[in-house]
Amino acid sequence: MPTAADALVAFLAAQGVDRAFCVPGESYVAVLDALHAHPVIDLVTCRHESGAGFMALADARLSGVPGVALVSRGPGACNAAIAVHTAQQDAVPLLLIVGQVEARDLRARAFQEIDYSRMFDGVAKFVGEATTPEQVPGLVARAWAAMLTGVPGPAVLSLPEDVLAMACEAVAPAPVVAADAAPSPQAADALAERLRRAERPIVIAGGDFDRAGGREALLAFAERWQVPVAVSFRRQDLFPNAHPLYAGDMGLANPLAQRAAFAEADLVLALGTRLGDITTQGYSFPAPGQALVHVCADASWLGWRFPAQQAVAAHALPTVAALVARKAGAPAGRAAWCAGLRALHSADAAWTPRAAADGVVFPNVVAALGPRLAANAIVTLDAGTFGAPFYRKVAWQPGQTLLAPISGAMGYGMPAAVAAALRCPERPVICALGDGGFMMTGGELAVAAARGAALKVLLSENGSYASIRIHQERAHPGRVSGTDLVNPDLAAIGAAYGYPVMVVRDEHEVPALLDALTAPGPLFAVVHSSLSAVLPQRVSD
Repeated sequence: MPTAADALVAFLAAQGVDRAFCVPGESYVAVLDALHAHPVIDLVTCRHESGAGFMALADARLSGVPGVALVSRGPGACNAAIAVHTAQQDAVPLLLIVGQVEARDLRARAFQEIDYSRMFDGVAKFVGEATTPEQVPGLVARAWAAMLTGVPGPAVLSLPEDVLAMACEAVAPAPVVAADAAPSPQAADALAERLRRAERPIVIAGGDFDRAGGREALLAFAERWQVPVAVSFRRQDLFPNAHPLYAGDMGLANPLAQRAAFAEADLVLALGTRLGDITTQGYSFPAPGQALVHVCADASWLGWRFPAQQAVAAHALPTVAALVARKAGAPAGRAAWCAGLRALHSADAAWTPRAAADGVVFPNVVAALGPRLAANAIVTLDAGTFGAPFYRKVAWQPGQTLLAPISGAMGYGMPAAVAAALRCPERPVICALGDGGFMMTGGELAVAAARGAALKVLLSENGSYASIRIHQERAHPGRVSGTDLVNPDLAAIGAAYGYPVMVVRDEHEVPALLDALTAPGPLFAVVHSSLSAVLPQRVSD
């Protein structure tokens, strides 16, 4: 007789899951047994639950199938909570399966027990807990549907260890996932008319385009209607950056001239974005009085912070398809508007190499690496100042993939790179991260080494939590507190994992580094980068 764990695994395989990530725990050994030598699902054993969760997130973005992470109760679920939060912020479907205490001990304050419905309330789209084996198939089907309906996000299943091991005759129903919502013909007609009248429109393209066919659909729409496109926070790979209609990104530090130009738009068309605080420049854009059309699959975000002249509860792809099918038009002044926005972006993207006395200026490395990235490269980024030039100085082109945490979570970069190298072994994978982020989840390089994943690690070491140090210097100049790092020998760590190591201390060594980063095979490169180059300059300097 199959167990509830067998039913769970059978459901996942039927939905297209071919890889799951875990840190093993005694509370779900029945699931581990169900996965033993499984003909479809590859179980990847990770070194930390946050790493397992981040790997599942990256794998979901690359495969188009929800990511699956398995963790034990209590500490395991707490360690994985950062991935659940990232899934919610990044709008990525993630199924976190938690082995729970035995059913008889639920709500009895048992060893390592947590009430996950309370823990993940407000973060996960669905939290379910089984008390009998027959409930497991139905709960996983509901979780699957919740993850994929509307704006994608995380779901959590709490499954008691004794329940998982019990016989289960119930069969999981097929998950009922709502089809992509399309705008009504009347809404599409009204939106098309707004676009035809707008002399200075701008499109804010969000993560809903990060799916099969999404980038192509966005490009086709922009070209047909001749509208400039700015991408939402950390979504640079959604639109060809070299295209004349690419107007840049909505990020953490947009130039004042660019922000002023965006404020002159007579129509802001937000497509497939929730219009969060960074994309809206601290809820300042669209400015009061600017015409806004907001298209989002989750109606609860419509009108949340910004009144819209037209609000459409729909997905981005059917929306642009409806617009492409309608007659396009534009006032005579739109060409100049598009050219002006493009010029502002080009000025922002330009980079002149600089020098610093305390190390390599890391943007020099990134700006020089950008044109040499393979046409099918995958670049994973952690959170930190080292990542800024990847967003502004690299011209991302179709075929390249950028995996960065929209949530701003440190520790994402290395696990994401491992997952990318496993999912796409034929594509070059570069993991760029700082010393702070590497020390959080760098141990996942062991998974890459064990699996023979030939990824490249580009580690910027400046001995500081530099993002926080920048804020510190602005608020309290010269009063350094809590932001200095004393690192171990990072190159020795890379060598211990069996990776070829390169250490770069001077600018004249950068060309050799670029050659190594774009050559076949694995690499662990440590760049002793300048801290002074990223800190705000004091008046006395």
